Amino acid sequence: MLIDPAVPAASSSPADLSAELIARWNDTLPHQEEMGAALLARYAEPHRRYHTAEHLAKVLRTIDELAGDHDLFLVRLAAWFHDAVYVIPPGQLPNEEASARLALRELSRAGLEQEDLTQVARIVRLTATHQPGSRDPEGELLCDADLAILAAPPEEYADYVAAIRAEYARVPEPEFVAGRLEILTRLAEGEIFRTSKGRELTDAARANLLAECEALEARLEELVQGSKS
Repeated sequence: MLIDPAVPAASSSPADLSAELIARWNDTLPHQEEMGAALLARYAEPHRRYHTAEHLAKVLRTIDELAGDHDLFLVRLAAWFHDAVYVIPPGQLPNEEASARLALRELSRAGLEQEDLTQVARIVRLTATHQPGSRDPEGELLCDADLAILAAPPEEYADYVAAIRAEYARVPEPEFVAGRLEILTRLAEGEIFRTSKGRELTDAARANLLAECEALEARLEELVQGSKS
């Protein structure tokens, strides 16, 4: 059953979180401990505030909660790699594209078949827009799991918003506010979740998005007025 989004998940200590993720990695891709450790090191990079190991763990847990008739092996691998490259501002490649290429490179060394490699990279790339095509259950599952934070209780959602702003601390306030408002407006006006269980989160997510959009609009107006004075 899908966890009620109004009930916050129990917090984990760093040691418990690390142990959980190591166990999950070993269950997904046994005998690739070095690759798993390298991925966890990426999610522990000091500039990350939201896209951390905790986010990775929540995405993996949500995949379990939302899963139906999906190829979970591919979705879980894509989840591990979906934010493996996260730099601000992005490099020559968007973060999602760089993460997909990292997945191709690393997983090919683990002996995955080309079809699986292509699928994992494709699913990772979808997290750039969170708009999977029709009849793409694996893409829908990862995108829904990645966006599930949007349906969090207000306090947790506020922590998420603050963490995102901290990651973009070097971006000037007007630029950040305008950019985030554009992204969230598009999300709020579209189909946020696509899996059958994920759709249960739509109302909570849209309420959070609309509330933040309203706050962003007010902040943007303040900034515009301030620049005129």
